[in-house]
Amino acid sequence: MPTVLCDQSETACSSGHVDDDNLWVSAAELTAATGWSLKPEGFCKGEICVAATSANTAPLIQDNRINVSGFWRHLGHPVVHDDTSTVWALGASARDRASALQSTEAPDFSLPDLSGQMTSLTELHGKKVLLATWASW
Repeated sequence: MPTVLCDQSETACSSGHVDDDNLWVSAAELTAATGWSLKPEGFCKGEICVAATSANTAPLIQDNRINVSGFWRHLGHPVVHDDTSTVWALGASARDRASALQSTEAPDFSLPDLSGQMTSLTELHGKKVLLATWASW
């Protein structure tokens, strides 16, 4: 049974069927996993609706199932799954992630400089700063 991860939620899709790089689910599971529902005017979420067909993607509806991965790609969002196709992650577009940022300003913090003296980021305001980080993992 495939599991869909989307918007910090996890939905088990009991009717899920995998075909190559596509995950097919029921309309109810699409709504539960993503908040989008199939209506006569297309796929809708709130006041936004998009066409239920696309010439540029795989079929989106077939045999009363929704190609949730194809639909997500149709929206311009990334889709990844594990090697066994049991866990599918539906990501946000780069535009959505960028608009979710509160600010492009880094929070203040302090680190030792090359001489060991503590320096805060606000002390360097207006100067060019190169911050190199490294982690052992």
